[in-house]
Amino acid sequence: MSVLFNEYNGIFNLKTKNSSYLMGILMGKHLVHLYYGKRIDEVSGDVEELIPTPFTAAFSPQDIDGRYSSDTIPMEYPCYGSADLRTPAFHAQYENGSTITKLEYESHKVFGGKKKLEGLPAVYTESEDEAETLEITLRDRLTNLRIVLSYSVFEELDAIIKSVKVINDGGGVVRLKSVLSSCTYIFNKEYDFVHLDGAWARERHIERQPLHHGIAAVDSKRVASSHHHSPFAAYAEHNTDERQGEVYGYSFVYSGNFIASAETDQFDTVRCQMGINPFGFEWKLEHGESFQAPEVVCVFSDKGFGGMSRIFHKLYRTRLVRGMYRDKERPILINNWEATYFNFDEEKIFNIAKKAYEAGIEMMVLDDGWFGHRDDDRSSLGDWFVDKRKLPNGIEGIAKRVTDIGMKFGLWFEPEMISKDSELYKAHPDWCLHVEGRERTEGRWQLVLDLSRADVRDYIVNVVSGILKSAPISYVKWDMNRNISELGSSDLCAERQPELAHRYILGLYDICERITTAFPEVLFEGCSGGGGRFDAGLMYYFQQYWTSDDTDAIERQYIQYGTSMVMPASTMGAHVSAVPNHQVGRTTPLKTRGYATVVGQFGYELDIEKLNNDEIEAIKGQIEEYKGIRETIHKGSMYRLTSPFEGQSSAWEFVSEDKSEVVLMHFTILVSPQLPLECVRAEGLDAHGIYIDKATNKEYSGEFLMNRGIYFDNSQDFDSKLIRFSRKV
Repeated sequence: MSVLFNEYNGIFNLKTKNSSYLMGILMGKHLVHLYYGKRIDEVSGDVEELIPTPFTAAFSPQDIDGRYSSDTIPMEYPCYGSADLRTPAFHAQYENGSTITKLEYESHKVFGGKKKLEGLPAVYTESEDEAETLEITLRDRLTNLRIVLSYSVFEELDAIIKSVKVINDGGGVVRLKSVLSSCTYIFNKEYDFVHLDGAWARERHIERQPLHHGIAAVDSKRVASSHHHSPFAAYAEHNTDERQGEVYGYSFVYSGNFIASAETDQFDTVRCQMGINPFGFEWKLEHGESFQAPEVVCVFSDKGFGGMSRIFHKLYRTRLVRGMYRDKERPILINNWEATYFNFDEEKIFNIAKKAYEAGIEMMVLDDGWFGHRDDDRSSLGDWFVDKRKLPNGIEGIAKRVTDIGMKFGLWFEPEMISKDSELYKAHPDWCLHVEGRERTEGRWQLVLDLSRADVRDYIVNVVSGILKSAPISYVKWDMNRNISELGSSDLCAERQPELAHRYILGLYDICERITTAFPEVLFEGCSGGGGRFDAGLMYYFQQYWTSDDTDAIERQYIQYGTSMVMPASTMGAHVSAVPNHQVGRTTPLKTRGYATVVGQFGYELDIEKLNNDEIEAIKGQIEEYKGIRETIHKGSMYRLTSPFEGQSSAWEFVSEDKSEVVLMHFTILVSPQLPLECVRAEGLDAHGIYIDKATNKEYSGEFLMNRGIYFDNSQDFDSKLIRFSRKV
């Protein structure tokens, strides 16, 4: 059993393969956090003995039965209004104006499997024996507010998933002001706060700094998880690296405003929290209503960042991503965006497709500009009808021509947006997010549709579905190209306006659920100006995500390295593009652009008609090589062997689950004269197996490759090498 409760001492022990999460019921009614870390099978002592903090402190009122202070005790779900003056996980206001909530343990239950979260994405089980779920009910005796804390323990997948549900059983209205989804503790501040920082075209770069007294936090207030901060945080021992050291990783399964924070108190106790950002948030809860907060995935590893990432990868690849493409090989595609931008017609698209097919590419994707009168980014969003000037035979005409030669066909949408210069805006100017009397600020010449409105959601579902039904479309690129300002809805009353940011995300999830369910044979790739909303929430609906608009092979070393802290290679969209690169102007070898791209879902984004015969032959070789390794990359274990953040090279390794196939890649960034050779040691191999280099037929033992390693010559900027090994039978 993965959830154990000792009735004698009131202690819960949630056990994964390698970790334990301990809670206890203090004084029979106060739920406290006791431990999270390496697995403990037998827990000794009672709750009071196991509390690793002082029971009280000077100036801390003793509000727990006159003996303890919640200002020092690690409450499992801390609430505002008590003696605990640290940042709470929960804050509400009641009808009498009071903001005091005091939760006490009421009951708990354990069951096999994991419940769906209504209206929200979530990790799932395919059978009840894959996970065991503990639900603990806490109640405020005065207001009759009830909170259910849910812990789903995936023992073999080595993760715990937490969520919170608030139920108003009282007689009056409750205004929720903060409902965070996870609160845990580290009882030692000698840890580093690790998060993923960035900007457009520079997403998810790793930042790391020591924890300090006070608060360390990252957040988003953009109604999107954002390019700037990812909804992920890790807390690592100072000496933790890819291979060793303890690290706690937290990933929020949500796509909107979030906060991830670590607050260190005077006793060096670190309160780690994650959830919907309380900034600008409020939710009105009538009698009998409930509020479901999104979930947080919690991972502990004593095998460094690499161990943490591989837990996230396997869990998300197999129990978050859904649909027929979850385990299926995905087609190699070519996208016309950087080849043509808005300047194309049917013949141009078909000629790209025909040339691509001859090179071995499997899908043609038509990007922005096929609808309304969209010759630039200033018009037509919302008008999802074909521009017959460019496509006289419609989407069905170009799709048929492409599929008739043996390729699949894909299409770009930006369903959440509306242009002022559009038929839709003329008909429904109130459908965009806006506040009457305030300027409707445009970003990329566009406004944002109000997804909290049922009529708007129905329109989007109907028009997108109509296009998908009209032609043999196998792929959709779903884009979102601005953050949200002037947050207001003409469909919500004044007291509900603070709910809008969350209602927008719930509306987005409703649309995604309806469309992806109706078209299960379509491969969906998310995009938000690249990776501006690449989060675990949307991975529930989209099997992959466009990692960044920056397609430069060197910049992608950093972007894909940081992204892989949480997301598996099977979810990362990556394309070979033209040089000089359109984002940074750098020229890199075609070989290096290809190898950078196979660390993800492989594709091309260039005008293939402009390539010479040698380049076409090189592309044919890349595609053939990729087809031989894509299963290992997308279903195997990833090892980050050398970090671009720590030097002038990077190295990646992918090992099949049975350890029989290995792909090792090395990239040189910048060189200096007379550099020594660089040793790269493999990981995750069968130590006693013999591995054959498929290019040279040389044989190496697994222990040799892991202990002695392979040496690379960093003598040329932007050079790269890929080695394939197969274990000798």
